[in-house]
Amino acid sequence: MKKERFICTYTVFDNLDEMDPQDAELMRRAHEATQSAYAPYSKFNVGAAVRLANGEIVTGNNIENAAYPSGLCAERVAMFGAMAKFPGVAFEALAVTAHSQTKVIAEPVAPCGACRQVIVEVEQLSKRPLRVMCQGQEGPIMVFEGIESLMPFIFLDKFL
Repeated sequence: MKKERFICTYTVFDNLDEMDPQDAELMRRAHEATQSAYAPYSKFNVGAAVRLANGEIVTGNNIENAAYPSGLCAERVAMFGAMAKFPGVAFEALAVTAHSQTKVIAEPVAPCGACRQVIVEVEQLSKRPLRVMCQGQEGPIMVFEGIESLMPFIFLDKFL
């Protein structure tokens, strides 16, 4: 038997002013997207914004449903919307944030497992790592240079 360790590498920015202007704008757009979220049950508004290689930005927000599995996360709304509107265009970056209706979220909010698996597919289609940026309602921003930093041992299409 042998123990091994997975190391996750990421960059932390204290605020948007420290970031590249394009990345800071993408995070701002994700924050704006939280305002359109439909989250009457969880009171947890999530916003996402995707920047494509053609410079377009597509946003999404979470949409809940009384039958919980029937809703959809902001990240997938944004990614699927981008794929539908701009088929074949590579993805460059994804920004994710959340605003609670009941408290202030001051630490980064990362995509759920299902969204991470969709990011794997997007990276494969784009043929490059997708920069993933995570922030709460306020506070630091974590930036991951590719999904493998967020989700080790990814499930790939080559396994099928």
